Amino acid sequence: MITSKSNPKIKNLIRLQKSSERKSQNLVPVEGMREIERALLSKWQAHSFFYCEELAGDLLVELKKLINQDCEKEQVSREIFEHIAYREGSDGLYALFKPKTLQLDAVQLPAKALVVVLEGVEKPGNLGAVLRTTDAAGVDAVIVCDPATDLYNPNVIRSSLGCVFSQQLVATSSQECIKWLKKNDIQIFCTALTASKDYLDVDLRPSTALVMGTEATGLSQQWLEASNQNIIIPMKGIADSLNVSVTTAIMVFEALRQRNNHS
Repeated sequence: MITSKSNPKIKNLIRLQKSSERKSQNLVPVEGMREIERALLSKWQAHSFFYCEELAGDLLVELKKLINQDCEKEQVSREIFEHIAYREGSDGLYALFKPKTLQLDAVQLPAKALVVVLEGVEKPGNLGAVLRTTDAAGVDAVIVCDPATDLYNPNVIRSSLGCVFSQQLVATSSQECIKWLKKNDIQIFCTALTASKDYLDVDLRPSTALVMGTEATGLSQQWLEASNQNIIIPMKGIADSLNVSVTTAIMVFEALRQRNNHS
């Protein structure tokens, strides 16, 4: 059992709290039963696994059945687990995974694809909330263009409840994404506060990309120009914008409603 904070493996886990370290070591830290289980069920391979028996209890038995055999397993004391944990009241389970990176050309699309595109998303909590929504709606792919946050930031994993692992998720440039959407005959609808067309008046049944920008600056000019139609969600109060995860939820479930009504 590891009981010392000066243990090299523990020191490295602390280093991995930095995005630059996660990138250079090509590792994704995942804490908690639900998130680790969802990563494993989504065919992610665990590189190493740290657990505190006192905190994990019966969960440990369940997880050990799922975890890949070649994964290195380390028991740690409660004090050490609380030192490495990034959330309070943790369940004593912590794993490092090798990320599964997906390129645009490898994305698998059905006949009438529904794709969500996010440009320059900055807040990990927002990205996580969007991924929870896109998983619930069965969106075919999520493309993050020019991301201002690490796709596998611990807060993305936590706020997505592990749904970050279950989807086709790609990071790329806006330019590459626009080219790819046009090549695949996917119509582009950009949400914009200056748009004149109500989102309820557009046909979302063919292959569609719903494009969302940040609350602060909205979408860049290249997206507004590449768009087949810029659309707006009308608002009746004094608020001039919605949180990006709320906008995504409204748009993807409207697409589902249209598709279900006309299937």
